[in-house]
Amino acid sequence: MKKWFYPLGLVTLLGFVALYITFTSEEMIQLDRKMNELIYGNQFITLFHYLGEQKFIVIMMLILFAYLWIHSKNYRGMLFGLFAVGVGNVLNQLLKKWIQRERPDIPNQLESFSFPSGHAMVGLLYVFTIAYFAADHQSNKKIRVLIWIIALFLTILIGLSRIAESRHYATDVFAGWMAGYTWFVLVALWYEYRKSIFKKNIR
Repeated sequence: MKKWFYPLGLVTLLGFVALYITFTSEEMIQLDRKMNELIYGNQFITLFHYLGEQKFIVIMMLILFAYLWIHSKNYRGMLFGLFAVGVGNVLNQLLKKWIQRERPDIPNQLESFSFPSGHAMVGLLYVFTIAYFAADHQSNKKIRVLIWIIALFLTILIGLSRIAESRHYATDVFAGWMAGYTWFVLVALWYEYRKSIFKKNIR
């Protein structure tokens, strides 16, 4: 990862805290309302919620684990995925239960809490984890950049799908992205530190 990816994790942590403190303010309520008016019912964006469903995420992570095992016996990389996505999902559920924000009031609404959005947070974590290893095994710089651009767009669309369906407020989604990226950076730091230690030991 580029070095500037890491301090960005601190920025997103601060952003999450700021959203947690202010999501009930009039300014944030207006932001939620405007975002809902802007994309509610957008059929194209709504389709991307399927990419954030737990069953799809599990399938994609199993494919990644199989690739890491077959390609390079990268067990530490498999732990990366488990920590990032598995523990990240648990962290999301704990944050929801701690904050206890109700979801938007619509018919047939989900019963779980709303802040931060699980689709946004865990969606970012699994997409970025796949992109991390896909880019790491690619020597062409342009392709590496393309991989991250695709990952970013998919992450955005997965999160926005929850606003388009009124399953979440916009501030839930923004908070999910910020919490997700912060956790992703922490796991990446651990992984790259352990990888550097391993390389030193085999010299």
